[in-house]
Amino acid sequence: MAETFDADVIVVGSGALGSNAAYELAKAGKSVILMEAGLRIPRWKIVQNSRNSSRRSDYNRPYPDVEWARTTESDEYLENTGSFDLRPGMLKLVGGTTWHWAAATWRYLPSDMKLKSTYGVGRDWPISYDDLEPWYQRAEEALGVVGSDEQDQSGQGGGAYPPRSKPYPLPPEGKTYMFQRLEARLSPLGFNFIHEPNARVTKPYDGRPACAGNNNCMPVCPIGAMYSGGFHADHAEAVGAKLLTDATAYKLEKGAGGKIVAVHYRTSKGEDVRLTARYFIVAAHGLETPKLLLMSDVANSSDQVGRNLMDHTGIGMHFLADEEVWGGRGAVQQGGVFNRRDGEHRRDYAAIKHAIANPVPNPAVAARLIDQGLLGPELDRRIRDEASRWVEFSTVFEMLPHPTNRVQPHPTRRDALGIPTLTVHYDVDDYVKAARPHAEADFHTFVKGMNGQLIDISEGWQNRDHLMGSVIMGADPKDSVVDGDCRTHDHDNLFLATTGVIPASGVINPTLTGVALSIRIADAIAKEV
Repeated sequence: MAETFDADVIVVGSGALGSNAAYELAKAGKSVILMEAGLRIPRWKIVQNSRNSSRRSDYNRPYPDVEWARTTESDEYLENTGSFDLRPGMLKLVGGTTWHWAAATWRYLPSDMKLKSTYGVGRDWPISYDDLEPWYQRAEEALGVVGSDEQDQSGQGGGAYPPRSKPYPLPPEGKTYMFQRLEARLSPLGFNFIHEPNARVTKPYDGRPACAGNNNCMPVCPIGAMYSGGFHADHAEAVGAKLLTDATAYKLEKGAGGKIVAVHYRTSKGEDVRLTARYFIVAAHGLETPKLLLMSDVANSSDQVGRNLMDHTGIGMHFLADEEVWGGRGAVQQGGVFNRRDGEHRRDYAAIKHAIANPVPNPAVAARLIDQGLLGPELDRRIRDEASRWVEFSTVFEMLPHPTNRVQPHPTRRDALGIPTLTVHYDVDDYVKAARPHAEADFHTFVKGMNGQLIDISEGWQNRDHLMGSVIMGADPKDSVVDGDCRTHDHDNLFLATTGVIPASGVINPTLTGVALSIRIADAIAKEV
């Protein structure tokens, strides 16, 4: 008698990566179950929560943080033991954390993927840029990416790069006035300004309206012009996938021959359910994916699960320009200065990306002036003046993988379901520290070029919410968790769809790469099921 399964494929996690994989498999005629620990929340409710929030700068605040599906904002859920407080803005709901991202959708450079071979530091990917390029294109089409086909995205001032098989699906949005003024005055000093490809559509696309410049990408796009994983969760359901919410996976069950035979999940009512499938994809965030593997004692013959954790740890600066630049109009970020994205300096210090941050500056300006004791009409006047001239740069650094930077299930703490919470140990390495003086030198040149007044440069290190390395990819099963297809070395029917597989971080947001890898996973499984 033939063995029966609950599904051909079970996908754990309904964020952008898991939902794209589920959609591709369901579209190919496979039976798919898509699991989500949180609930499905309609956009109008999130927008309402955001408008009513007393903490508008807390981008997690409009989203549920229930006892049985906690976010990473809580010290009770995420304990840090290292010198840096790693606290990414993870969400648990249908669509995942891309509900409140800035929608940056960069491709890695060929040199990013061969870092060790090119510059003698870090690790190489076991696949090349050319291997991944067709799936980059499909990921851009899935997300509705807008971008410039003419720029050298390495920031070195050459022709269009990296190579593409097709143009971007959509043309780029117009440059904000602030971007135009900074580029006009700082480019003559040798700074290369690059447009940021992003998933905010510039015309109606896949049921989404064109971006209207609400400047509310974080915490939530009010009209749905910006992509979030929820769109593909809906698409997956429409072509036959079954979506389960309130379903927190806590165990992957091993069977004969090293195969994974089932996933166990628990509901908020305390119900335990076992589901079987031919193949399994874990797409449960860069922290939650290794936690599930470690709790299940799977995929860890290398002892690398949870290790090599990387973020684009960063710094920031603010200054007042000598002219009105009117930040806060259009998308929350649009691009920036990329001179140090690539080059021989990467042998000695981290790559650097300077992004122009574009949130409405009034709250930050007002807080600063109130701290100075200003009140009444003079406060109003100064807010109007300084908000018009406020400039913010948000800088990120390339991090190298270190086994000591790691995430684990907490040894003693449990959540409301009785499942371990998270503990993270993270230290900023010397490679990043060596890059900081170069970034700060750029900051001072930016201020001088705008004849500006420096307000501050952040003293410590900042989170950038770009988690990589925690289930690291590699050719050797002895020092990596998955191979170049994101298939676990230890279990041929278990794949990991997470930016946690990325072995070399570069300086660009990893989400597009994660989606490309997820679609590639779906293609591989579809051939075998």
